[in-house]
Amino acid sequence: MHPVLNRNLYLVKEKVGMFKAASNYDIFDPETGEELIHCREERLGMFTKMLRFTDYKTMTPFHVDLRTPSGEPILSVQRGISLFLSTVNVLDENDVRIGGFKQKFFSVGGAFRVLGPDDRELCQLKGKWTGWDFKFMSGNVELAHVSKKWAGLGKEMFTSADNYVLEISDEVPTGNPLRQLIMGAVMCIDMVLKER
Repeated sequence: MHPVLNRNLYLVKEKVGMFKAASNYDIFDPETGEELIHCREERLGMFTKMLRFTDYKTMTPFHVDLRTPSGEPILSVQRGISLFLSTVNVLDENDVRIGGFKQKFFSVGGAFRVLGPDDRELCQLKGKWTGWDFKFMSGNVELAHVSKKWAGLGKEMFTSADNYVLEISDEVPTGNPLRQLIMGAVMCIDMVLKER
């Protein structure tokens, strides 16, 4: 696992562009403004690009690569065509599947089951349909929180685009593969649940 994933606080900023088909993000340290990760969807076919501008956008496949600004691979997040509920795979820097997510049926506000490499549930991602507030929960323990609200020094980095903060709890030790899955799931929140 890349050491950049051992931090506990990240600011995710969408790269805004007119008529963009791909979803691209930069991830920063919100306290210092240091750029940590580039998230790029570079493997889009022409047909998928065209569908991204229609009502079928949320059904299209995606493949997001997360790399350091210098180009070192961190992980990738992939999904094929999705007709009803999304199933997403997360691959580590060596393209080995380390787990994934399955969208829950009948979830208000959106929810995923976060799965390990053997497809056993590790935690759940739960959201509020009224706004941008998502929690990774294992039973009653909050492992991470994603929100558009943060009162730290980097709050001036927020704009009208889809920018949000990921805060990982100390309950998730450094080096734990769950950190990779949490980071991968943050990409899915926007691409699967919030882009509708």
